[in-house]
Amino acid sequence: MLKDIEGEEWNPKTQEKYQILLIKHRVYGYGEKQFYNGLSAKQVELMDNLDKEISFDEAKNIFNSKGYEDPAMRGRQSINPLKKLGLVSIKDSKIFITGLGQLLLKDNYDLGEMFFRSFIKWQIPNPDSDDYKLDDGYDIKPFIGTLHLINAVNQKTINNGEEPKGVSKQEFSLFGPTLVNYEDIGKYADEILKLRAELKGKSKQEQKKIFEQYKKQFAQQFLLTKKKGAIDQLLKNLKDYGDNAIRYFRMTRYIYIRGGGFYIDLEPRRQIEISNLLSFDNGQSISFTTKEEYLDYIADITKPKLPWETKEKFTEILSGLIRDIRIYERKLSLPEKVIPEYKSYDSDGLKKLIYDIREYRKHLQGRENHITAQNTEAISKYIETLQHIYDEEDKSIALEKYTALTLYALNDALSIQPNYPVGDDNEPTFTAPAGKPDIECYYKSFNAICEVTMRTSRDQWYQEGQPVMRHLRDFEEKNKDKKSYCLFIAPRLHRDTLNTFWVSVKYEYEGNPQRIIPLSIQNFIELLKTLVAVKQKGEFLPHSELLKLFDDILSISGKVKDVNEWIGKIPDTISTWQKRLTA
Repeated sequence: MLKDIEGEEWNPKTQEKYQILLIKHRVYGYGEKQFYNGLSAKQVELMDNLDKEISFDEAKNIFNSKGYEDPAMRGRQSINPLKKLGLVSIKDSKIFITGLGQLLLKDNYDLGEMFFRSFIKWQIPNPDSDDYKLDDGYDIKPFIGTLHLINAVNQKTINNGEEPKGVSKQEFSLFGPTLVNYEDIGKYADEILKLRAELKGKSKQEQKKIFEQYKKQFAQQFLLTKKKGAIDQLLKNLKDYGDNAIRYFRMTRYIYIRGGGFYIDLEPRRQIEISNLLSFDNGQSISFTTKEEYLDYIADITKPKLPWETKEKFTEILSGLIRDIRIYERKLSLPEKVIPEYKSYDSDGLKKLIYDIREYRKHLQGRENHITAQNTEAISKYIETLQHIYDEEDKSIALEKYTALTLYALNDALSIQPNYPVGDDNEPTFTAPAGKPDIECYYKSFNAICEVTMRTSRDQWYQEGQPVMRHLRDFEEKNKDKKSYCLFIAPRLHRDTLNTFWVSVKYEYEGNPQRIIPLSIQNFIELLKTLVAVKQKGEFLPHSELLKLFDDILSISGKVKDVNEWIGKIPDTISTWQKRLTA
């Protein structure tokens, strides 16, 4: 939305306009009871009625109804997170989308690169915030400090003659968010090892008691108080802050999860970059003369020049990557990919080649997933995870991941392409970006996209209805040689979503009918159970059978009077298909 007003004077009038745009697009205020205070019944109804677009004038009236003492301040507050991340800057009193922001606006933007470029510069204190002061002991770049902390714990563990394993999520939630000064990194690493020593050899019950006691003592020292309420609140906050920090830091691809999901460690596939970064930057904050100087710095995508951005280091990184892909090729019995003679390449050419080989490694990792997914034990594990999806730490990411894995398993696809960003370990770091299908599937006789969501309320229709149909139409346009389908999967299907798809399937979307197959997770699990049963018989499930099921489900729409009857017949259609294949 800021892109729409880029170049305009960032004055009170524009600040109000920006906040009104947020209301117009229901990015701000929608569903918030506190925001609805002071609005008329008609305005509340308009905000909640997702069938209706809010005009700019209607949004302006809603904004004015709030009676803010300083209306422009709302826009200034809303732009702050974008400024702090370096996506937006105010230059010569005008709105400016930075190089980093332009990355995010690209169709094929790299979310990991964006977060990495922002986090290596984000620091406390900084001239853009009065919340943290050097005099109060704050002096750190939190992301860099986290890398140093994990590295220090690993090095001290090795010196003790033990195998390094990174830092547990429990340890990080306590020590990560409270690490506010780079000079304390060594001390915090010692504290983690001291705590581990106390826990070693104890039963789980004893370990829990020791850890709880330690947390309270730590909080007392950190807050300089023994007040129970303050201590409990801090420990609760630290758990949330720690979980969020891990989630976002992980997106940079410099941190990965290990130990069954309980530990975070430095990404070994970025060892050269990480070791050079740690030598280059000790995590100390940089001093800036003015707020503008700081904001210009974090907005400049060319700064700092990274220590491995030299021909020598790029060549070293390439050598490691080539060794890596050769291991995958041997494991998968594939011919070796021809690598161009790159010794004469300049830095930009080497950087591009590194990107291409990392993409190729991701392709090889996908091939490995495809092979693993053919095992009935693996499929049974996927089914179990989907049955208990609400137990997963990040449900939305887990649903996309395990849906992709099951699609690998389901049949003889030419290619299954999840669009979620991944780390170097090929594990998803976030859900698929807006503007793209969650998963693209290519078969010999048809193509498909798969869209998944954990939403079950009316938001499901608002967030998924039009976007899903738009994604399918764009996919159809790009792949005109074959029929295109969309598999839509959610825990439960909301009636408004179904009615939207019904119109698209039965009549048209943008002039032509579409092929959308809406399934609950349980419906989808029945497909997977069929696959297991077929495999256990020693038989193969070709993609033509999946196509037949899709067409059978779609054909019902022409024989029934409404969407409820259509959806009601889907389980029976799956059951009939199931019995035929497993008889």
